[in-house]
Amino acid sequence: MSHNFVRAFARIAEKPGITKRDTLTIARRVLRQICQAKRATHDERHAIRRQTGKLRRFLPFTALAVADLEQQACDHKDDVLTGFRRVLIVYGRTIIQDRDGIAAALGFDQLADLLSINPSHREQARRDGGETLQGLAYIARKEDSATGYGDEWGTGGPLFEARP
Repeated sequence: MSHNFVRAFARIAEKPGITKRDTLTIARRVLRQICQAKRATHDERHAIRRQTGKLRRFLPFTALAVADLEQQACDHKDDVLTGFRRVLIVYGRTIIQDRDGIAAALGFDQLADLLSINPSHREQARRDGGETLQGLAYIARKEDSATGYGDEWGTGGPLFEARP
């Protein structure tokens, strides 16, 4: 993920007169990028661990190489993942507390549009999560509902991934 990307969105978010709609759109876009970069890093770590698995077949002759690759997998972009976790925690707290009053300012219909909640899922989302960001993202898990993110336990859209 490019630092220029984050800076560009930070500059937009700092502009005076930014709307609640823009704030939520920027948050979702940044979170989506962070989640993609996080998944890519985890995939890279998994590839290193697969190499380790291949070398394990030749133990004890490859013990040193296996230990080295295991350490490499643990250390691979650890500082980047730590930074991602911090950002996700901050966004998660913002979503849960909603101090800016985004949900109240937008109302359920606009909130559902911005969160890409499928029209056929909206009544269920309203029943399950109410009309709050926290309820729709974490409880109802209906963000991007047409994509099927929330079908499995522990999965969801970009706002769901930002949990403290």
